[in-house]
Amino acid sequence: MTVYTYSEARQKLASLLDRAKVQGEVRIKRKDGQVFVIKPLRESGSPLDVGGVDLDLTAAEIVDFVREGRRRW
Repeated sequence: MTVYTYSEARQKLASLLDRAKVQGEVRIKRKDGQVFVIKPLRESGSPLDVGGVDLDLTAAEIVDFVREGRRRW
């Protein structure tokens, strides 16, 4: 884990954020000893949230495919 001084963090903010993204977090230490943690926000979404695929099918065509698949079983 990387620790920056307050002055370094101000001067190198972009690289600090890049490093936090790679390492998971970085720390910033002030002269008075206070320490702050900067880490990327992890969006918690469902692994089932996926983008759709446009196949240019009508609802009737999809229903026909489902019915055909059920007849096979």
